[in-house]
Parts: sequence; C-alpha cells; structure tokens
Amino acid sequence: MDHTNTLMQRARTKIVATVGPACREVEKLVQLIRAGVSVFRINTAHGTMEQRNQILADIRKAEAEVGWPVGVLVDLAGPKIRLGELFQDPTTCPPGAEFRFIKGDKPAAADEFTCTYTTLVSELQLGDTVMLADGTVSMVVVGKSADEVKCRVVGGGILRSRQGINLPGTKLSVASLTEADMTNAIWAAKNDIDFVSLSFVRSPVNVLLLKELLKAQGCNAMVIAKIEKREAMDQLTEVVAAADGVMVARGDLGVEIDVAEIAVSQKRIVRECQLQGKPVIVATQMLDSMHHNRRPTRAEATDVANAILDGADACMLSGETAIGEFPVEAVQMMSRIMLATEPLLWDKSYRTSEIQINATDVHPITAAAVRGSAVIVEQLGAKLLVVVTRGGGTCRIRSKQRDFVPTIGVSDSKSVLRRLSLYWGVTAIENAPVHDGPALRAYIDAWGRSQGIIQKGDRIVFVTGTNFYPMAQNLLVVHEAE
Repeated sequence: MDHTNTLMQRARTKIVATVGPACREVEKLVQLIRAGVSVFRINTAHGTMEQRNQILADIRKAEAEVGWPVGVLVDLAGPKIRLGELFQDPTTCPPGAEFRFIKGDKPAAADEFTCTYTTLVSELQLGDTVMLADGTVSMVVVGKSADEVKCRVVGGGILRSRQGINLPGTKLSVASLTEADMTNAIWAAKNDIDFVSLSFVRSPVNVLLLKELLKAQGCNAMVIAKIEKREAMDQLTEVVAAADGVMVARGDLGVEIDVAEIAVSQKRIVRECQLQGKPVIVATQMLDSMHHNRRPTRAEATDVANAILDGADACMLSGETAIGEFPVEAVQMMSRIMLATEPLLWDKSYRTSEIQINATDVHPITAAAVRGSAVIVEQLGAKLLVVVTRGGGTCRIRSKQRDFVPTIGVSDSKSVLRRLSLYWGVTAIENAPVHDGPALRAYIDAWGRSQGIIQKGDRIVFVTGTNFYPMAQNLLVVHEAE
C-alpha cells in the first residue's frame, strides 16, 4: 500500500488523539494514524513512567510502520486540585446542605472533605465559589475558622473520591509547575518529545518557566499553553506570545468561567493565535458521545466543523480514543467532518490569509517570502508549494494562509518534521536533499509524479534560503515539471 498517497488525501486540519487502554497496541496506533491522527497525546495525569516509556516506544514503532512523521505531545497535569478520599463514597450533596473542608487527609465524618491542596482552608474566603466534579456540584463559602471552611451546596449532585476541584476567581499560591510536572518535563526532554503542554496556565511567566526547564535539558520541544483559567484569558495576548502554541482546554475552562462564555472565549483564543501565527488546538468533548456510540450527536459534528471554520489548526480527542469503545471510528468520523467542512475555506471570507500575522519570532524576510509565495502560487496556478525549513517557523506561517495548494515541508531534522505534524495543511516528507537545490527540485518532481499530483508542465514553487541570510528563507524558485 502506498502510505504517502494516503497521507496526501488526509484532511488539512490535524487530529490529536490521546493514547490510553483502548488504543495502546502498536496495531491499533497504526490504524489511528492511517485513519487521520497526526499527533498522539500522552496524558501524564494517568499511568506510571514505565507505562509512558512503553507508550512512546509503541508510537515510534507505529510511526516507522506507516512511513511518515508523527508527533507526540506530553501533557503535564499541572496543579490540579482534587478531593481526598471521602468518608462516604459516593457522597450525595443536596442543595442547601453544608459541608466542611478541613485540614489533613482523613475525614472523620460524612460532611467533612479533605483536599490535595494543603493550603486550601487558608486561602478560601467568605463568598468564594467552589466547583467540584467538573462543575456538576457547586458550593459557596459561608463560614471560616482557622481549621476549616464551611460551604453550602448551591448546585446539587454526587461526589466521589479524588474528583477535581475548581476555584473560579480565587487567587491561589500554588506553583504552576509541580514536582511531578518537572519530572515529566525532564523525561519528555530526554526522549525527544515534540510538544509539551502546560495545564492551568495563569500568566506568561508560567510558560517561560517551562521553556527554561526544557532548554536547560537541551530540548527544543514546542511548549503548548493550555487556556483553562480566567487569569489566562485576562492576559491572553501575552500568554499566546510566550507560548509556541495553544490549546483551548474547554473542560476546566468551562468550570472556571461561565459556561455561556465558552464559545466566545474559544473564538477569542483562536483569533489571537491567528494574529500571532501560533498553532491552536481545540480540545475536550468534541465527539464525547462516541465513548459508547459509533456515531456522534449532530451538535458534536457541528462543534468540530465550527472549530475548523474558526481557524483551529487541530482538534483533539481525549477519552474518545483513550478509553472509548470506538477509538478508530472516532478518528474516522472526525476526519470525515473535517473533509466535509474544509471546502468552505475556498470562500475567502473564511480564510485567514488577509489577516496581518504578527509573528515576532519569525524573521521578517521569511514572513515576507511566505506571503509572496502565496501570491505567486495563485497567479501561476502552481500544483505544490515546497518549504525548506530549519526549525519549522516558515511552515508555521505558511499554514496560517489556509489556501488549498498542497504544502510540502522538508527538513534535514527528523524532530522538525515531527513538529510539522501540528501545522494546518502541511505535509512533511523525509529524506529530501534539502541542501542541494537542483537535487531537491528533481526529488520533488519525481515524488509528485509518483503520487499522481504532478504532470509535465505543472509548476512547483519552492521557498528556501541562501547563505546571504542564514537565519531567513529569502529565496523563491519556480520549477516547471518537464
């Protein structure tokens, strides 16, 4: 089977899939890649280091089998605050009932709760809102002493041990990087991971601290800031500028802010990423019903389509692939929705090519060359745009133009090619002779013919560089297939 041809027929919007018990075997990972997955997510909130080592090894085996670069994203759990063990598990919380958060880790009565965040009792104040179990139970602080905080249930429900706690509006002193996060980040650095995402980002400083940690380990992984706190929304421009990419983490964000604001917040985040030329992933409950069903709801299908039209570079599947009953079908369905939606982008009103991208981390000559290449491609009716990239920045800016001329990314770095797996509309191919212009043009010419996308007389535009500007891509070449 010609796997590269399959790759060229994939959706331009990328799919990120979480690895879990439902898809850990190499054979299943291969099926997911061929169904449309470009990046696999390893969630460090679950499992052991030994299990993560095995998952990564299996992903690399699957990558080798399909024959094209596949990215890996390590998701740091962050300072997730959770309930301790409940005295009565589960505990029913009817509206109007009162419960107490106490210090320590062992409740002595059914109305006592403990917490993994040891200073919670000290930092909660009268009137603060406490959301539990992804917002299914809500309480308000009505009393406080030195050793406990009394809360009254506003929105009733059922709690279980170790479920999450969100504290919207409460200023916490918890560190952005936990000890476990630092251990997992160092593991990611030593294993040449492509993307590292940071949970519960509150300020650009959080992102920069993770970058420094990875840099100290000699790691060039892209840092993805997960937007799921009100503080991050309040400093959105600065957080996006500090990060290499962003994830719209709608699960916790929908608890930290009013759920009615989620759609608008998503559009704000995606738009800011477009303006700054950063890749953005939309995540959480995209095809949630496919945990147990072969088909999604109509609302879920619409959600995926709207994320694409908003300008998302990638959409993420979480439990659907990690623990769901139909992981391959979920990826296939997401790919079908993407392929059905993307033709709307032919309408220029849906494109981002007219947006003035302010990518301050990309050389201005490179940015100008990429803008010019889009004009040349359109005027000449070119069949391919080939980008030679050192670190991936040129392909990242190109991906934001959202036109339908296939973009091929080539590099002499395998890690760079893997990072291209997150960029909209960019296909990475290996083993291209990137340092020899004539040889590269001949290679792409032959490769395009073998895929049936290039014929005699077709034009191919190359964006590459010369030694005059070693840090910039300053050369555009038009090649006509003979």
